[in-house]
Amino acid sequence: MPTSPSRTPRALLAAALFATALLAAPLQAQTLRWAAQNDILTLDPHSQNHATTSAILMHAYEGLVRYGAQYQVEPALATQWTFTNPTTLRFQLRKGVKFHDGTPFTADDVVFSFNRIRQPQGTMQIYVTGVNEVRKVDDHTVDMILAAPNPTLLRNLVDFRIMSRTWAEKNNTARVQDYKAKEENFASRNVMGTGPYRILSWQPEQRIMMARHEGWWDKPTSNVQQVVYTPIKAEATRVAALLAGDVDMLTDVPVQDLERLSKDKRLKVVNGPEVRTIFLAPDMGSPELRHASVKGRNPFADKRVRQALSLAIDRVAIQRSIMRGQSLPAALIVAPGVNGWSKELDTPAKPDLARAQALLKEAGYPDGFEVRLNCPNNRYVNDEKICQAVVAMWARIGVKAQLASENMATFIQKVQNFDSSLYLLGWGVANYDAQYSLQSLVRTRTSGADGNFNFSRVSDPALDRLIDAMKSDTNEARRNGLLRDALVRVRDETLLIPLHHQIRPWVMKAGVTTVHRSDDRPEARFTSVR
Repeated sequence: MPTSPSRTPRALLAAALFATALLAAPLQAQTLRWAAQNDILTLDPHSQNHATTSAILMHAYEGLVRYGAQYQVEPALATQWTFTNPTTLRFQLRKGVKFHDGTPFTADDVVFSFNRIRQPQGTMQIYVTGVNEVRKVDDHTVDMILAAPNPTLLRNLVDFRIMSRTWAEKNNTARVQDYKAKEENFASRNVMGTGPYRILSWQPEQRIMMARHEGWWDKPTSNVQQVVYTPIKAEATRVAALLAGDVDMLTDVPVQDLERLSKDKRLKVVNGPEVRTIFLAPDMGSPELRHASVKGRNPFADKRVRQALSLAIDRVAIQRSIMRGQSLPAALIVAPGVNGWSKELDTPAKPDLARAQALLKEAGYPDGFEVRLNCPNNRYVNDEKICQAVVAMWARIGVKAQLASENMATFIQKVQNFDSSLYLLGWGVANYDAQYSLQSLVRTRTSGADGNFNFSRVSDPALDRLIDAMKSDTNEARRNGLLRDALVRVRDETLLIPLHHQIRPWVMKAGVTTVHRSDDRPEARFTSVR
């Protein structure tokens, strides 16, 4: 049985302290108080490809294009675009736009931001993949020079955020923050965008304050004047804050509390799928695992070992007991709603312990082995509990996984420094196309966008050829065939071990109206409070 907040004095104390902190803030009637379980990683828009970070920063930083309410690409800082030849796309920039400090937005800012986002210490290069150069034509026109025709270009550019060149150079922050090296820069703590909200302050693990930018170029469609975002790791504390009226919207809802909250007439549930897949990533490329009992070789380099780990996992049991039905067991690394996904392909094998043990024996590990499993404990729905369940399931075939769970901020630094032999990650598909996942997670790593989140050292030449071909193929049917073949290869070679696709309910006060986003990025411009 889940623990009730009324029976957890520490949770009540934490909720009381949280409420006191909120009351100390300058809250008004049109303030949206939004809470979730994890904090952002940085304020630098070109540093970390992390959904919560992007969800906050998209309020302040804008791209040339953006998504509308139904995920259609629409103009933002660019008003129109035309191909002058098959590999040159000309953007007409919006005139009269100013950054939050009053500096005019021009083509120089676009060129500067393009060169900045491509710096190798960041993880955002995927959003300009296939773009060789951005060239200034005049103050309000740029040409985007492509390596080849690019079928996902506009959807990628939604997350290419434009920063003020003048501000960045003035504050010595032209260089992207190196997060994995625990580096700070001016942009990692300060913001200068053109968006509908100004980020006023960030107190890590405590609060982010935003206020409407009255000089925004677009017409506001929301009555939200201020946004207070509060990361609350403890499940009971998050729910207590919502029930006490101290927050208006909760987007990380403990699944065990969902039924109870849905019956509270003061609240309403807005539910929907999320295009995010939770998976395990074994280090396939190291000659020897850094954190394992096996020496002189890498068990994960053997397909049979990876298959054994997958066959030992009971995904339906995780769905039933841990996720309380709020997940879809997965065989593919992309979720429903992503171009390339197919129900026919996305049927995971049933657990088979006998077969798993036989595969381990064939691979030369009849007694199993020990390995460390790195897991975040405040990022995905029940992430630590999922890892605990997997550890128990693997123990039945002799694989002894030592669980190392920690805050997402330090977990992801270890992953990006290749200091993990096996880790759990969730991957949302920002552009709703499977190439985004394939290119980021399983393409052989290069200095550019290819494999920029491939921290498990996958390198499969046949898969690389499929991914490289889909990047420039504008024939829809042929390209969809490439997506299918690549997804099937990842599945059948067990290059990653998918667990499930998340379902993402949000709970809010009855007076809050918002648009549920399957990328799990609530937007204040689509929200009203009464």
